[in-house]
Amino acid sequence: MSFILGITGGIASGKTTVVNFFKAKGFPIIDGDMVAREVVEPGTDGLEAVKQAFGTTILQSDGRLDRKKLGTIIFQDEKKRRLLDKTLDPFIRGEIKRQIQAAKKTAGLVIADIPLLYEGHYEAMMDAIAVVYVTPNIQLDRLMTRNDLTKKAALERINSQLSLEEKKKRATIVFDNCGSQETTHKQVSDWLKENKFVS
Repeated sequence: MSFILGITGGIASGKTTVVNFFKAKGFPIIDGDMVAREVVEPGTDGLEAVKQAFGTTILQSDGRLDRKKLGTIIFQDEKKRRLLDKTLDPFIRGEIKRQIQAAKKTAGLVIADIPLLYEGHYEAMMDAIAVVYVTPNIQLDRLMTRNDLTKKAALERINSQLSLEEKKKRATIVFDNCGSQETTHKQVSDWLKENKFVS
């Protein structure tokens, strides 16, 4: 019987650090961001659907999706962001489901790395959900530093997601990433041992 652990967090909360630790231990990772990119590759139904919804101005000259342009549109307009989510949801959800089913055949623990897990209502696909948590101040500092953003731009991105405080309340497991990477790794390692996924 395979166990599906959904992992989510907020932008700049350190989710990748935690996911990479699971990856290093050899567990299969279903990467929601990668799936979201794959379903809008040139020639896909996903890209066609986005083009229908937003017009051809969001395409680069080579026919690929202009992520930067689309990002600018949706970060500033809640309605357009919802439209994009609604347009791509069936493609992303279908592919994530397919990859989870395939990974379950060979692994006792499957990690589903889904940034917008709660926003996209993926809870039903998971056996448990881990949230990688940092305080709002740490999140803001890390995002401004990492992406070289102004405070206003960083807050726009943070506020476009469900707050980490709210995600923390809903989580089955919380990995606190306010301290060092070693401390975070130890929490993951302890969880794996407690649940007998590693000896």
